[in-house]
Amino acid sequence: MGKYFGTDGFRGEANCSLTADHAYKVGRFLGWYYTQLRRRSGADGPARIVIGKDTRRSSYMFEYSLVGGLVASGADAYLLHVTTTPSVAYVARTENFECGIMISASHNPYYDNGIKLINGFGEKMDESVISLVEDYLDGKLEAFGRPWQELPLAKREQIGRTVDHVAGRNRYIGYLISLGMYSFKGMRVGLDCANGASWNVAKAVFDALGAKTYVINAAPDGFNINTNAGSTHIEGLQRFVVDNGLDVGFAYDGDADRCLCVDENGSVVTGDHILYICGKYMQQNGELKMNTVVTTVMSNFGLYKAFDELGIDYAKTKVGDKYVYEYMMNNGCRLGGEQSGHIIFSKYASTGDGILTSLKVMEAMLAQKKTLSQLCEGFTFYPQVLKNVRVADKAAAQNDPDVQKAVSDAAAALGDTGRILVRESGTEPVIRVMVEAERKDICQDHVDAVIEVIKAKGHCAV
Repeated sequence: MGKYFGTDGFRGEANCSLTADHAYKVGRFLGWYYTQLRRRSGADGPARIVIGKDTRRSSYMFEYSLVGGLVASGADAYLLHVTTTPSVAYVARTENFECGIMISASHNPYYDNGIKLINGFGEKMDESVISLVEDYLDGKLEAFGRPWQELPLAKREQIGRTVDHVAGRNRYIGYLISLGMYSFKGMRVGLDCANGASWNVAKAVFDALGAKTYVINAAPDGFNINTNAGSTHIEGLQRFVVDNGLDVGFAYDGDADRCLCVDENGSVVTGDHILYICGKYMQQNGELKMNTVVTTVMSNFGLYKAFDELGIDYAKTKVGDKYVYEYMMNNGCRLGGEQSGHIIFSKYASTGDGILTSLKVMEAMLAQKKTLSQLCEGFTFYPQVLKNVRVADKAAAQNDPDVQKAVSDAAAALGDTGRILVRESGTEPVIRVMVEAERKDICQDHVDAVIEVIKAKGHCAV
């Protein structure tokens, strides 16, 4: 991760750690850089860059700032307006854009925002380009064989323009509808749009496929995105499904690249459950290439036990859908994701897509004529205890021989009935200690034992 951009973009509180000036400079760089690439390759015309945003009040500010930078550098900015992250990825890769930009802080509160960069293949931006953006923000850019104190401004007919491109979002909606393998007629479906980017997309898809669609949290006002709503506050959808006798419910996050589900009984179905349901279904249909599902190290131990029973192989990556997707592309895998609901179906999308995920869950239900709770049978979700310990030096605490012995002792005691994971936070001075086992008290005992050693060795921050 860089100084500004983490695994999911440049994120921070609007006009504090992420400002309109940052956005303008990101636009200036991208507009200039991709225009330069076009000229050096002999292509005519300006660079074309597509932009989407979620429903936060500050998204308008960042949109206008990005556009100002892009057109000042000679690029044309195509505006999708309020839309989902996966729609920007879809439009970027199918309509020959140099890159895409999504303005969103995903599941964060309304006062945060973020700038996500997407390359022309609809994937998260290449690290080499991210590094150049960061160098420009820090005033030390070197590109195309020379240093740049400042980037030249476009002049006269070279100045860029903005283009209303809501048609791109509509084509994305049409694409999702085309993926519906079965009619949803007779299905009563609840959608929680988190007052975010999916509010004007998800219902249109489900209605078109014939569902009786019930929607909550689809009235964004700029401040209520993710507020007691969506995949991070799914209890509202749980009540809604039960109170209205619905067959299933789907909850998205602010930019709709995540999806969690609620079954007909009101129980939460996590991203790990979705990987189990879809992995099993794809295996049965011969669609699970490499017979492998890609997970992160934070997936539930019960998922691996269930895959072992099915004879499905699995890979474990670092936390972050970026790493899941990279493994999938390098190894030809078709399904991967995170417990949080970032699920990637690489045959259909280049990023996690919450609405696509809900369509694939619907397909598994309808094809097998089973309820969502029935599809979850065979997967026992193991209790988990996770504690964060603030430390003075993450590497020193993690590499301490006594801490490592405490971890290995816990792993030996758990055997094949659970697991322990100790890892450094990527964003905080924190060590995360997590244990999964058959009972919560067992988890608690092993977590506490490791933390006691970390404390006794003096690693905790004062």
